[in-house]
Amino acid sequence: MNITGIGTLPSAFDVTGLAVSAMADAATAVALLARHHGASTTEISVDRDLASLWFGISFTPVGWELPPVWDAIAGDYPCADGWIRLHTNAPHHRAAALQVLGLEAGADRATVAAAVVHWKGESLENAVVAANGCAALMRSPEEWRQHPQGAAVAAEPLLAWGDPRAVPSVSDDAGASARSRLATARRPLAGVRVLDLTRVIAGPVATRFMAMYGAQVLRIDPPDWAEAALEAEMTVGKRCARLDLKTAEGLSTLHTLLADADIFIHGYRADALAALGLSEAELARRYPHLVNVALNAYGWSGPWVNRRGFDSLVQMSCGIAHAGMVHFGQDKPHPLPVQALDHATGYICAAAAINAWRDRLGGTVRNAQLSLARTAVDLMRSEPSDPQAPAPSLGNFALLPEETRWGPGLRLPPAMQISGVVSETDVPAQGFGWAEPGWI
Repeated sequence: MNITGIGTLPSAFDVTGLAVSAMADAATAVALLARHHGASTTEISVDRDLASLWFGISFTPVGWELPPVWDAIAGDYPCADGWIRLHTNAPHHRAAALQVLGLEAGADRATVAAAVVHWKGESLENAVVAANGCAALMRSPEEWRQHPQGAAVAAEPLLAWGDPRAVPSVSDDAGASARSRLATARRPLAGVRVLDLTRVIAGPVATRFMAMYGAQVLRIDPPDWAEAALEAEMTVGKRCARLDLKTAEGLSTLHTLLADADIFIHGYRADALAALGLSEAELARRYPHLVNVALNAYGWSGPWVNRRGFDSLVQMSCGIAHAGMVHFGQDKPHPLPVQALDHATGYICAAAAINAWRDRLGGTVRNAQLSLARTAVDLMRSEPSDPQAPAPSLGNFALLPEETRWGPGLRLPPAMQISGVVSETDVPAQGFGWAEPGWI
């Protein structure tokens, strides 16, 4: 492994180190698969500057602008006994927060702040969560370690593997075996069908990475899902369709897709997937050939196992925002400079899926589970960044021109180089819902 570059993201923790490590894991998985397909040598190089930059935004529009990343009232608010973060990017999450606060739909940030300041943080957090919204009280690292969820997550492995099982018969393996013959050392994931039921941001990072090495990624979103600020960022390399899984027709179509998929990557909470009749046990029973990789926010054990969450919320809950506040001598939450928990978990997820696929080609199926909160455990064991280190920069690298549905733009060059392996896609970013929900 060759590490180049000197750029470092300023943080209370080693965020750039996490970026390099997670990307190296993903690149190593690709290299091992390339060797499976006949590569003789697969030297890997990861650039620190580019890895740091990829943990932010990789795409820059030319002649047009991206929509705002955050909803107008999303963010951190002082409450009666600390700080709380409201995540309101999704309309139903915004509605839940405003309902709990007793505010009208059009309430502005100042009105929200005036309402929040009268609440105790944990009471507001619990009320918003009970209303199916998303909120997180800022806790210190020590408070999180003592919290039942913090203790549960700390006891989990970074990557939890399920029990291996054998592919039951040749007929079950026939389609995958035929498609695997499309793969080469240069394009080791060619022919692999990846069904992507993930959103914001870890899962889309994983499937974007896999698409660049040849995987056929089909992303499925609900009919009304909108994520405009990230469409150009996260739909490149993917066919994107919509399905209403609350209808019998939509669920039937999903089962058809699962029957012909090789890898299933999803970000559903365990209770939500089980409600659709798609628990891990049921998926293994109905689709014994399928590699199932699951992501969530707060871990796979403990009282918050089914809690909704996002990177920015997990940073508040687990003590990262508090540690940043102390480290930089501020009087308000100081999160990481990028949504590193999402991005790192995404690359680790990709590594898990690719390694499981390599096992699958040998006749063994393994499932995996990851979470943002467990990734945070590892990050919080690291030292602060060097305050004298230079900020990440492109240096001698050039941005790559790219056409999208919305107009032209520039994409960061890959942070990883694997000798003899090509990272590219001929599927431009076209947003959500442009394709039919079927394999090609």
